[in-house]
Amino acid sequence: MAVSYDGSSYHGWQSQRKVQVPTVQETLEEILSQIANARIVVQCAGRTDSGVHASHQIVHFDSPADRPERAWVMGSNTKLPSSIAVQWAQPVSGEFHARFSAISRRYRYVILNTPARPSIMSGGVTRLSQEIDETKMHIAAQSLIGELDFTSYRASSCQSKSPMRNVQFINVSRRGDMVIIDVQANAFLHHMVRNIAGVLLEIGKGKRATSWAGEVLTARDRTVAAATAPPDGLYLVGVNYPEHFGLPHNTPGPFFLAE
Repeated sequence: MAVSYDGSSYHGWQSQRKVQVPTVQETLEEILSQIANARIVVQCAGRTDSGVHASHQIVHFDSPADRPERAWVMGSNTKLPSSIAVQWAQPVSGEFHARFSAISRRYRYVILNTPARPSIMSGGVTRLSQEIDETKMHIAAQSLIGELDFTSYRASSCQSKSPMRNVQFINVSRRGDMVIIDVQANAFLHHMVRNIAGVLLEIGKGKRATSWAGEVLTARDRTVAAATAPPDGLYLVGVNYPEHFGLPHNTPGPFFLAE
């Protein structure tokens, strides 16, 4: 199942057992359980943080009930809040796993580079009033491509056993007043994209040289990097799987950046 959501009003993807706060996972599971008339637990491709959005999150689940694909999609969308929507659903083989079968994930970080704050999409973009140089940001970002040690770009609370990640591409471009950081990797560490955005923004503001992104990487020290960028502009926009699973093609979002 492909799911999109506005993460502004949720405390991230993952259900919180110790505290009663709204999460995307528990909201989706509640509705799917109603459709199946049985307890449904979903596994996702990538857990997003509080305030982070997704235009193409992939989940899988086992259901004791046999329902048509249309029932999973239309039934879910009828019952889900407006901030969560199911894009498509289809049966998959037992070997499929939303997280472990994925070969790459793609995120986009959207910066609205204007002096005035937006009234529409206020929680869907990160606004920066100071003019930034997206060309310098793009040049700097190229030092982060490859299978590298991203210790400096992971959260101090990150529980991953290894800091190694393989970044396949990272592009920074401008569309009018929006600057977009577009990055794809085999997987991401906790806060990795937001920490990359924080470093690139310092370079875009002219406070650091383009070489700084690589210097931060080499240091393998989170304390030498910039502050973590806000979650508002971050979107999970794609998850790639081997072709033999036969999942529908995805056009990277969010909808106002679809291409």
